[in-house]
Amino acid sequence: MELLFLALLVFLMALALGSGFPVAFALPGSAIVTVAVAALCGYVATGNPDAYFSHGGPWQWLSAGVTNLRGVYWEVERDTLIAIPLFIFMGIMLQRSKIAEDLLVTMAQLFGPIPGGLGISVVFVGALLAATTGIVGATVVAMGLISLPAMLRNNYSKSLATGTIAASGTLGQIIPPSIVLIILADQLASAVDQAGTARKALHKAATGELSMPSSFGVVSTSAGEMFLGAFIPGLLLVAIYMLFILIYALINPKVAPAVHGGTFDKAFFAKLALALFPPLGLIFLVLGSILAGVATVNQAGAIGAVGAIMMAGYRLKDGSKDAYAPVILGLASLIGILAVLMIFQPNVKAIHTTQDALGVFLGVVATIGLIIAIGWSSWRAFKIENTLQEVMIETAKTTSLVFIILLGAAMLTAAFRAFGGEELVRDFLNGLPGGFWMKFTIVMAVIFILGFFLDFIEIAVVVVPIVAPILLADPSANITAVWLGVMIGLNIQTSFLTPPFGFALFYLRGVAPPIVKTLDMYKGVIAFISLQLIALVIVGFYPQLVNYLPNRASLTSETAPPPRNPRLDYCVDKYIHDQFVTKGAAINSAIAEARQLNLDYLPDRLKTGLEQSFEAAEEAPVLMAQAWEADDRINAAVVDYMPVQERVRRIQADIREEDEEIDDLKITIGRMRSDDQAEARAKLEARVADLEADRERLAAEIPADWKETYATFKALLKEETILSGKFRRAAGDGYKPVAEIVATLQDNAAYADLQADLMQIQSNLATADAADLVASIEDLSSRASEVEGASDISSGLSRVRRSLRNETPDFEKATEDMTELVADYEAQLDWRNQAEVNLLPTLERYEATIRGTLGIREQRRFDNEQALFVAACQSDHRDVSHYF
Repeated sequence: MELLFLALLVFLMALALGSGFPVAFALPGSAIVTVAVAALCGYVATGNPDAYFSHGGPWQWLSAGVTNLRGVYWEVERDTLIAIPLFIFMGIMLQRSKIAEDLLVTMAQLFGPIPGGLGISVVFVGALLAATTGIVGATVVAMGLISLPAMLRNNYSKSLATGTIAASGTLGQIIPPSIVLIILADQLASAVDQAGTARKALHKAATGELSMPSSFGVVSTSAGEMFLGAFIPGLLLVAIYMLFILIYALINPKVAPAVHGGTFDKAFFAKLALALFPPLGLIFLVLGSILAGVATVNQAGAIGAVGAIMMAGYRLKDGSKDAYAPVILGLASLIGILAVLMIFQPNVKAIHTTQDALGVFLGVVATIGLIIAIGWSSWRAFKIENTLQEVMIETAKTTSLVFIILLGAAMLTAAFRAFGGEELVRDFLNGLPGGFWMKFTIVMAVIFILGFFLDFIEIAVVVVPIVAPILLADPSANITAVWLGVMIGLNIQTSFLTPPFGFALFYLRGVAPPIVKTLDMYKGVIAFISLQLIALVIVGFYPQLVNYLPNRASLTSETAPPPRNPRLDYCVDKYIHDQFVTKGAAINSAIAEARQLNLDYLPDRLKTGLEQSFEAAEEAPVLMAQAWEADDRINAAVVDYMPVQERVRRIQADIREEDEEIDDLKITIGRMRSDDQAEARAKLEARVADLEADRERLAAEIPADWKETYATFKALLKEETILSGKFRRAAGDGYKPVAEIVATLQDNAAYADLQADLMQIQSNLATADAADLVASIEDLSSRASEVEGASDISSGLSRVRRSLRNETPDFEKATEDMTELVADYEAQLDWRNQAEVNLLPTLERYEATIRGTLGIREQRRFDNEQALFVAACQSDHRDVSHYF
């Protein structure tokens, strides 16, 4: 019966959408009606309204959608959706203030003399508008009104002209900032949690181990990472569009002839700069602040909204003498704020000098100037053509539509899960032959087909929550959420072009002249849909195009994970291995030179530690080589092992499903004790017997030698894990003692500076007051704690201080402890001075040589070379299914 109501749910949704019923009400309406009908039928047929739900009841599922959306939107740590109205406002403001119109006209004149130049200019402007607005409707309408007549006037093919405009207008869906990327990031954040839980359960079921290594965890994403990940694929799509138009125009000049006209004089280039640089500046502020890690997506959205108001402030007063006054004031104020931050450290609570007060004063003046500039521009937008009010109304309408659809989709997804739809989809996908890539291909094909009938928002919020956890949980491809999100975003983008419901086609049809037929538009978009699919295939084969920038930004930021992070182990070891191959001779030479040093005058602890570190350093490359040999043996064995493992794991998954159903049926049978339930109980017992027989049949399909095969392969995995662990320990043991002694000797000057105060305290013990002595000792102890290798001095001073802090100060004990402390200090100073001359230069060279290999995990963060290597290494997908 659950399948019947699941079919009813899909039918009602398709009927409502196909009849033109508003999407915002079709999604929750079909969910509410189906849940209500299922509850009513359950109550009438069995007296239990929960009877026809796979689990839970009607009230639970009706409230689940609202609860889920509220938890996402009002949760403090997940405020991603706040960026949506900000970017919508920015896009509509730029479109209403005719910034886009200026850009199109100017770029068309610039590219016109090139074959296909008008088309290339449309793509170029579409990319710029995508990076500043992300609003498809506004972009397509603007370019349709301005560019289409010019292209037709210059004898462009109708299909090529309309296809170029429609496709270029959709670039806002993949080039950040993009609303669809924000929504996908939000949906994928929840999917990652579910996928992580599923993968842990899979690892436990396969290996029997209670915990899964964190390096096998599902990699999450955020809106900022989605923007970074989509940046290169977006540029790739722009390049493919331009290349197609250029080649098509060269092959068949009649469809896209070059346009000659206009002069490229100073006036033109001034106009070009005025049209091009402000949008580029806004792109730099919005995307640059995200890429550089200066601002979050929400903060970047606010920057974009303010920037759009500032640009509208001068464009709406075009031709007026004071048109640029607000933006000039704003730029001057920003420069002033940056200068204050660079020269001073403005902090109202930390004003101690005249310079501090001056920095705060200048900062306040510059901030007031910026506020005045923003207010001035806003007032202009409010008074001129009522622009600000209309933009805010449109923003409110569009934002409300997005959030109502999100709410409706959350309710629809909850109803889909209520009738076991999610389990049905998971079982279908997991049952497909061909592993992850077959599942992924089927999902992408379904999304592409749905794009013919549904908008991008419906696909993103209905389909993604169902299929994303299944794809992300699969360890065979071990894909990242950002790659999956960008791939889905590229696929969803085609929904704007695919007939019959391609929204870009509707937008363009509304502004196209009657001479352009709808059939011309359909013909025109076919080529660009094919180009989008080509881009999809390229990004699918080269995940580095998506993953590299987010990885690079993460590993080079101030909050970068340390090299010791377990998630980075594989790539860090790969970097060390490559360094051993290329610089092994230099490392061995440095070790040999260090071993020749005379360490006899060092304290026993330091001498023994250094000698052991040299031994560990010599052993580490050998262990590393053995670990990689073990990895090679695993890769060789995987070829024969994986087909058997995949077959067995599938059988075991089927057995677990049988066991779950058997357990549920036995519970139900145990509750059926009355005589009138005997017949029903007998049927259930027969069903249990059939399931148990089926379970036995499945168990018999597992190869007889599976346990032996698994044990042999697991031994290989264990060997590699042990060798890798030994190498990492040897590397740490080989580096840390050297780093500590180098840091100690480099602090010799600070250590010597303690001598005078130590002697002063020792001489004052006979005459000074105990309280004064304690104050002096505490001050010296604080200084000693900042000196590398002076912990013994701090401990000795603490003993002296305790003797003086008693109710009756024990000067005799304090003097004895102080005498011993001074003797220890002088002895340490002696060997420090000798070591600084005889050991430090060689040890510094040695430490610098092994820092990037044996000592890489002891560093606080990667250097630039290491970060870029690890970012590139992590950008590819790595199959880890043989560990499951």
